[in-house]
Amino acid sequence: MSGGMKMAWVTTYDEILLTIAKNYKDIETSIVNQLLLEVPNHYPTEGSYREAVWESLFKMVVPRKYCIEQGVFIIDAFGHKSREVDLAIFDELYTPYIFNYGKIKFIPIEAVAAVVQCKGEFPDKKAIESWEESISALTTSMDSVARMATYMADNLDNPHGRKNDLTQTATRPVKILCTLAGKIFLDEYKDRFDIILSVDKENKKLYKSIPGEMQSLENWNDSMNHAMHGIKDLQDKEYRESRKMSLTTKRENLLQELKVPQTVNNDEEEENVILSLIFQLNQLLMVINNPILFPHHAYAKQFSDILKKSEQNKGENGDGK
Repeated sequence: MSGGMKMAWVTTYDEILLTIAKNYKDIETSIVNQLLLEVPNHYPTEGSYREAVWESLFKMVVPRKYCIEQGVFIIDAFGHKSREVDLAIFDELYTPYIFNYGKIKFIPIEAVAAVVQCKGEFPDKKAIESWEESISALTTSMDSVARMATYMADNLDNPHGRKNDLTQTATRPVKILCTLAGKIFLDEYKDRFDIILSVDKENKKLYKSIPGEMQSLENWNDSMNHAMHGIKDLQDKEYRESRKMSLTTKRENLLQELKVPQTVNNDEEEENVILSLIFQLNQLLMVINNPILFPHHAYAKQFSDILKKSEQNKGENGDGK
């Protein structure tokens, strides 16, 4: 074979990336068509079906180390329980179990990396706000102990007195809203959600908004790894603040720079939404300190306290022996 001939099976690097980018645009079209499929007179079925479609998208986007569960509740060690979460993305590496009650699943907040709320074409604003508030009320516990190379790291009793000996402060999950409400909906909840995915029914396109994508990763780190808003106890909040670690990078608008464009026929540039989501969401997952070491003592104490209180109430009510 002469050197000037190109074998059919040889593909250039550029051609590979172009093929991958086109494939994600095709996947976007498929996702949108599935989401817009109507199931007349079967609202519960339609809702579950669309949640499954969104779930399939996130399974393509996040690494396999993350588990994705549909229809769960998230709890913390301070007596808070979220409203039902349509999709929870969590890591079981350090939390190798879920608190189950039959088919109902309760996931500790320490394991949760992202939460997803799925809504239709006409979302209920009050319901969305109430759901987001139930997520924001959850607080991770620092009551964990783990062996490091040369010492035991105890966040509540730090014998070394060094911030770098600590394993965590107060993480929160990435909050994602998925809806069929159209492009105009993208700015509706920019103060409550980190990522908003919305389907434009008329144009049959998927749009993405990350309200804070112009923020530095340092700001994202402060928001996700030092989430103090759910802490009501002043002493506890001051304790966490005293252990707050500032991590900086010279890259200012990194999330915005991770957007991947898609040139269309009229030379106007639009975003390759799914490809951009892969890079941006996974960058956020690399910023969040998750999974944080599981606070066994905090949850064991909650169970013990509640069970003891229950027994005392039985005795006071004459139900005990």
